[in-house]
Order: sequence, then C-alpha cells, then structure tokens
Amino acid sequence: MTVVLPFALPPTELAGDLIRVLETPAFATLLSRHKRLQTRIVDSESRALPHEIWLAQQTSQPGAGIALAARAMQAYALGAAAQQGYWFMVQPCHLQLARTHLLLADQRHLNLSEAESRALYDSARPSFEQHGGSLLYATPQLWFWRADGWASLDTATPDAAVTQNVADWMPEGEHARSCRRLQNEIQMAWHEHPVNQAREARGAALINACWIWGGAEAAHAARAPLAIAGGPDWMQALADSAWRQPDVQQLLAAPRPLLLPGLIGPAQAGEWSLWLERMHAIEQEWLAPLLLALRSGQLNQLTLLLNDRERTLQVDCTRMGLHAFWRKCNLDNLITQG
Repeated sequence: MTVVLPFALPPTELAGDLIRVLETPAFATLLSRHKRLQTRIVDSESRALPHEIWLAQQTSQPGAGIALAARAMQAYALGAAAQQGYWFMVQPCHLQLARTHLLLADQRHLNLSEAESRALYDSARPSFEQHGGSLLYATPQLWFWRADGWASLDTATPDAAVTQNVADWMPEGEHARSCRRLQNEIQMAWHEHPVNQAREARGAALINACWIWGGAEAAHAARAPLAIAGGPDWMQALADSAWRQPDVQQLLAAPRPLLLPGLIGPAQAGEWSLWLERMHAIEQEWLAPLLLALRSGQLNQLTLLLNDRERTLQVDCTRMGLHAFWRKCNLDNLITQG
C-alpha cells in the first residue's frame, strides 16, 4: 500500500520545533526502520505540487502534464457532452492585493454557497462560450469548460499558486493572451454582481476571478484505483464514490493508493498548531493501524510519500525492516533529508 501525505515535510526552519512536539510513535517507527529512503526534487517546470504530479501520473495519459479535468468529470453526471472534446477545470476564486502583487486565496476558505455559485456561473457562461464551448456546472467550487482549440495552454494548479505571486502562475502559451482577456471579462462581470455585494456586506471574501487549469482530452481519462480522504471537490472526484472517505479497515481489505490531504491547508496558511493536530489524527486513524498491519503480515509493504512544495521523501517499509532494533525511532528524517 502507498500512502501519500502532502505537506508532511515541514519547512526546514520550523522542522526542529515541530517534531519536538509531535507525538507520533508509529510515524517515527516507519521513518526510522525503513527498507529504503529516497528524496526527489520536483520538476520546476511542472507548475504543480509533488502530490498533484503523482495524482496526474495515476490518472492521466503519460506525458499529458497535470491533465486531471477529464478524470474529474467522470464523477459528475454531466451528460453526453462530457464524453468528447478538450476540457479545463474552472474554479471561482478570490485574488487579494498584497503590498506589491496579487495573491490567490486558498479556495478551502471561500465558503461559496450553491446559490452564489449558480448566480456567478450564469453570469460567466456567455463569456466562456464565446471564447470556447460549453461551460458545465458540477459543484459550487468546480465547473468544467470545453475549449477544443486550447490544448496547448500551459496552466498551473491553484494550490501551487497559493501564497505565491499570481503573475508567475498565470496561464502561458499560444492562448495565454486570449485566456487573460476571458479572465478580465469575468472580473468585470463579477465586479458589482449582487453576489459580491452581499458577500462584501457580511465581510466575506469577494469572488473576483476564476482559476482555469488541468486541461485534458475527455477520451484519455484513465480510471485508476485511488482512495482519497477528503480534500477539495476536484481531488475527491478522482476517486470512485466508495473510496472518497475510506477507513483503514476498508483499505486493508482491498489495498490501493491512499491520499490524505488534510495537511495541505494548514501548511499553506502557516497554521502549524492545526497542522500538529491533524498529524496526530493521521497517526491515530491511519499510521498506527497500518504499522500494526505491517507487523502482523497483513501488509507486505507500506510506502509513504511525504512532500512539501518542492520535494518528495519516499519511505519504503517492510515487515523485516521493522526488526532493525538498532535504529532509534525518531522523526529526524523529516529534517535531514534535503
């Protein structure tokens, strides 16, 4: 079994302080008594985070980049139109002004309601259809747009752009100028929209832009066995419905790769007390039972994939490796691997 833990690698400057207060003996055992440990640096040209690249490799055609839209569409009843063409994911978002540049707010905190999203969708749809084809509604924070002629558009994932200068993560390539024009039209349509007037009145973040990304050919959507415990709508859509909130017994009965995305939001926001709380929950709900299964022989091998924005630490654990009693169990590998 493979377990992917995005942002389980803490920042170098905080790692020492964080591991001193982490009470995760199962995690320490797996990190220390491994069969193999290796670090990889993410391709800086991918415009995605390491776990997103891993997800794309599980669900997309080789060489397709972060082509996740078509696979995510399979989770929604969007009709025959979704069976062909080239599709992007579209996510309503909030851009905020920092001192010298724009920042993309984490969409996990937008609290966009169904009614608000439907109204914004209706307002934006004519512009999308004028620049490409159909705009389909899936959830308040996830729409899909058909743009058959835009396959060369190079986009970035929203989580990769969060906390960064948005200018560095805007779409690039042949259709980048047309994409910026489309985004400007959406911004103008939403600038004084009643939805945003009501949100401003109650102190909520304005929905003042949309993020376009994840373009993929519908015919190339691959179905891979994945389990995903939570996360944004697009991420959960990559797993079959029965595997979107699995428990450990379900996974042990039918092992498949598991993504645990609960650390992403706190790490991106620098909320390290919440990060610690969720690490302790992951220890109790997942890592301790999986370690027990490895020791008992119920699992032959357990691989942990830990990452931050730039690195992936792969930890391969076997039952025999757990007998390496001379290795002291600690979390030091969260610091020393670089």
